[in-house]
Amino acid sequence: MLKTAQRRLNPKKLLLSKWTAIAPQHKEKHFLVSKLLFPEHPELPLELIELEAVFSRRTQTIPWRELTDTSRWLQGWL
Repeated sequence: MLKTAQRRLNPKKLLLSKWTAIAPQHKEKHFLVSKLLFPEHPELPLELIELEAVFSRRTQTIPWRELTDTSRWLQGWL
């Protein structure tokens, strides 16, 4: 079984970071982290972020750890 490569990220430094989807859908290839969605209780860790597609401006909410999967996301706009 193949293990996908993982990268280490600091979730507090993700805001406005740029990402490229490995398998673009609906012509949405480039994304920007537009929001960090902090939990209601400040002692809980950050789990969710909002990604905005540059092409369509459509947003989606995902767990920030999905960005560490190099089979789905590459850091920066390529």
